[in-house]
Amino acid sequence: MTVAHELAARDLTLAYEGRVVVDGLDLQLPPGRVTAIVGPNACGKSTLLRGLSRLLAPASGTVLLDGTDIHTLPTKQVATRLGLLPQTPTAPDGITVADLVSRGRYPHQGWFRRWTADDDAAVAEAMTATGVTELGERAIDELSGGQRQRVWIAMALAQQTDILLLDEPTTFLDISHQIDVLDLLLDLNAARGTTVVMVLHDLNLAARYADHLVAMRSGEIVAAGDPSTVVTAGLVREVFGIESVIADDPVTGTPLVVPLGRHHTAG
Repeated sequence: MTVAHELAARDLTLAYEGRVVVDGLDLQLPPGRVTAIVGPNACGKSTLLRGLSRLLAPASGTVLLDGTDIHTLPTKQVATRLGLLPQTPTAPDGITVADLVSRGRYPHQGWFRRWTADDDAAVAEAMTATGVTELGERAIDELSGGQRQRVWIAMALAQQTDILLLDEPTTFLDISHQIDVLDLLLDLNAARGTTVVMVLHDLNLAARYADHLVAMRSGEIVAAGDPSTVVTAGLVREVFGIESVIADDPVTGTPLVVPLGRHHTAG
């Protein structure tokens, strides 16, 4: 079980070349839980993740890791506590799957800490969990989009951080592999107490898999809390601009959003 490190944002404003994307946002991520961030395209979800991982410096406000401004902490210290799978990761040309996953162990290396059997075990465990072991010797650029996504997730898992941020981890995956990845993240949370924060497009999967749901629109948080209280027809209308009916998921009992359109309305 990992230590439940805390990640939060206070009055956080994030911008690109002066254009504000996230505006004055306050966020407290429940440590040791699974959080899903949802919202329409271009609402600031990915930008928020970049700010939380300190890839993007705030225009104003603060990101706090265990109560300390994350931008004042040594890079290596942050990298051993917090891992990020970005939306569009890139890899060096010709790198193999095994080599890329191994890079997840780099934050654990140092002048007096070389590669060990524990590193080998962490890499092997991550590759097994994501089903990419048999791809180990293949080059990343030879793989399909879905295979590449699973390799990137394996690298993030190999890092073995206490907090894991994932920007659309189910991108490029068919429904079977989407469920596999989300089940894997829940297993990781249950076994190690890893704080998982993920951006998801599928509101129903977010409601099913997350303990805590954050709904965003136009760079602001509209609602946050347990999915059973956050996901309402009014919330779906306000955030996504569509009418819907909310039912109980027949498997989990979590909210199930049934969207309505011009050709399908509630009876």
